[in-house]
Amino acid sequence: MSTPLYPTRWRRPPQIIHDRRWRIALQIGVVVYLFLALGTVDVNWARVYAGLERGQRFVMGFLQPDFTSRWRDISQGLSESLTMTLTSTVVGVAISIPIGIGAARNLAPRWVYYICRSIIAVSRALQEIIIAIFFVAMFGFGPFAGFLTLSFATIGFIAKLLADDIEEIDEAQAEAIRATGASWWQVVNYAVQPQVMPRLIGLSVYRLDINFRESAVIGIVGAGGIGATLNTAIDRYEYDSAGAILLIIIAVVMVTEYGSSYLRKFLQ
Repeated sequence: MSTPLYPTRWRRPPQIIHDRRWRIALQIGVVVYLFLALGTVDVNWARVYAGLERGQRFVMGFLQPDFTSRWRDISQGLSESLTMTLTSTVVGVAISIPIGIGAARNLAPRWVYYICRSIIAVSRALQEIIIAIFFVAMFGFGPFAGFLTLSFATIGFIAKLLADDIEEIDEAQAEAIRATGASWWQVVNYAVQPQVMPRLIGLSVYRLDINFRESAVIGIVGAGGIGATLNTAIDRYEYDSAGAILLIIIAVVMVTEYGSSYLRKFLQ
């Protein structure tokens, strides 16, 4: 008789804190801290009441989008965002591959490992909006600053996950390739690449989706793209144009999501 694949009886998960009194004290401390934190929130109820009216106008503009009045600006911003998204993803992934390989403990020497991990840590430590402000200050307003920002963010995202995937590969396949006298590059090409390539393609498509959404955010600080057009429309209280821009962003993200799902199924 074969044993069941899954447990048939419920077992209580292990407790991190075994002493019941400490658990109760910790729960009470969390509740007290929550109330104290809420007490420090300075809420201006008059401003909240005034904001409800502006929020209602924004929602009405979203329900009645205007694609024609500022279509020239919208199309230009959309073109900039799509260009930034595609180019930054391609460049970022191309740079991420050698960094990800160098950041894998089972492939790279120790000194290369620490250098590549440091690059990944710096890229992941800084949020996109901060990097965008820095590049706008260096290179001025426009999509070039947005391209550099998204490329920098892509490196930390792809290289980190790629390195983790390489460290979790089936070592038996790599050892079999090494046993044939293969070089380091042949091990990477014939043992590592087949195992991580589907995952890398899926992550690249996912990052493409993220970069387009981030292009709408970094445009607020002057890094070009559809975000700059959206910020201008909101500043001018043109909520119908802002609603049209948001609908376009949602549509592009949905197309990217369905496209990435189809591509993952095709690769599998």
